[in-house]
Amino acid sequence: MNAPTPNQFRRLAVAVSVWSVWSVCSVATFAVPTPAQAQQAEKLGTISFPNSGNAAAQSGFINGMLLYYSFEYDRAGASFRDAQKADPSFALAYWGEALAQTHQVWNQQDLAGARAILARLAPTPAARRAKAGTEREKMYMDAVEILYGDGPKARRDTLFTAAIERIERAHPSDDEAKVLHAVGLLGLNQGVRDFTTYMQAGALAEGVLRHNPDHPAAAHFIIHAFDDPTHAPLGLWAARLYSKIAPGAPHAQHMTSHIYVAMGLWDDVVSQNVIASGPNKDAYRAGHYTWWLGYAYGQQGRYAEAKSHLVTMHRNAKSPVAPGEANGLVNVRAHYVIDGEHWTDDVLSWKLASVGPGAAVDSFVVGLAAVNRQERPTAARASAYLSAGAKSAPAAQRAALNVLSKELAAAISSSSGKHAEATTLARDAAAAEEAMPFEFGPPKFPKPTYELLGEVLLAAGNAGEAQIAFQKSLARTPGRSRSLVGLARAASAAGDKATAESAVAHLKSNWHGADKNLPELAELTRLVAAGTK
Repeated sequence: MNAPTPNQFRRLAVAVSVWSVWSVCSVATFAVPTPAQAQQAEKLGTISFPNSGNAAAQSGFINGMLLYYSFEYDRAGASFRDAQKADPSFALAYWGEALAQTHQVWNQQDLAGARAILARLAPTPAARRAKAGTEREKMYMDAVEILYGDGPKARRDTLFTAAIERIERAHPSDDEAKVLHAVGLLGLNQGVRDFTTYMQAGALAEGVLRHNPDHPAAAHFIIHAFDDPTHAPLGLWAARLYSKIAPGAPHAQHMTSHIYVAMGLWDDVVSQNVIASGPNKDAYRAGHYTWWLGYAYGQQGRYAEAKSHLVTMHRNAKSPVAPGEANGLVNVRAHYVIDGEHWTDDVLSWKLASVGPGAAVDSFVVGLAAVNRQERPTAARASAYLSAGAKSAPAAQRAALNVLSKELAAAISSSSGKHAEATTLARDAAAAEEAMPFEFGPPKFPKPTYELLGEVLLAAGNAGEAQIAFQKSLARTPGRSRSLVGLARAASAAGDKATAESAVAHLKSNWHGADKNLPELAELTRLVAAGTK
């Protein structure tokens, strides 16, 4: 596969979002429920949301709220419309459908669509408010009018959250106000994690879950609040509950793996994303759940399964591959090639993304594979593409491309024996990544920057510093197998027997069901044994 030219990057520079935003949002496609999941559709949790709708509208409204709480937005909208058909003047049924047009955690909002939904109820805010049957319901209508009123999105989000908080204060026993306040807090920073605000959201949701252990929003929003390596243990109990609370929501099954990835619990990541993706693996398409599944297969050392998974999704992709699906394939292929060091694999010949963020990642993967095959011209072309992209992208979008560019340049310098230059470049890449907002899930970059720094330092003979770099990589990506391999090598070379033994033991735990005869395990076992004699 040839690296894209700089001109191809310029053609869609506007589409090159910051790496983390693209990773989370553009491939966040959700599976259609399987027949078994459809049979469990009523198993979405339990809430109490008193309202003035007629009896016939209750099932659709409550089901809509339960689906909304599990981010099954399209299905939620359909349920709210069912409630509207049963009771055309039921204000909260329109309120719920409109509310589902905002996806706070992903910083997505369909303003025009939400306004059109509200207009179906009545033409003006005052007329819509008049249809609300109780003072509490009028407050909920006021909040959604603020959310879709005038002004910039960030301001409307902030004022909406404040309006929900007023409902919570006025009705202290209203669990729904508490969880809506929590998800409002999660969206205040427009998709960027703010730990203080996230902790507030987590505390609100935790109070509701302890009061109602079958509340899907409470479990879900606890997970979002705590899905980083530092706080993930606080959300483990909610993750264990959530999959049982809402078996009818594929997103609920996937969502538990936010905690499991942050804790390096790879068996759980695999099992939950298999459930979310559906039992027919031959039908898998590239998307959010299948991306996380492919990453976790690599962490388990199941590279044959990871390749089969990748090949299946490539086969099932329509031609030409849609942008979102192409980006999903780019992600899974990047993890397969880099995490398994499959530098000569035939999957590298696939043409997936020619422009935009996928092309940048593809260029990096192609370039890194070329470095390891000692194919310097191919590596140089990929490096030139990334360097040009980092310079020509809008200022807000340069950071991610700059990191990829520096990483590839560091790998090229290291392979050429320019160890000082490689170390400087790799340190710069790590510092640049650390300055970015933290994002949940698989690594923000297909080659974590501290992991690359560790490999560069180890190649330069600086085992002690390499050990520190690998430990920093594992602090950011707990349990990551390739970083454990590096840590074991560095610690062994530095004479730190205890750390080397611990890393190998952890790796063996990750790889308890791995492909047979992985060379790294035999190598590391020999290293540790030699170091302890």
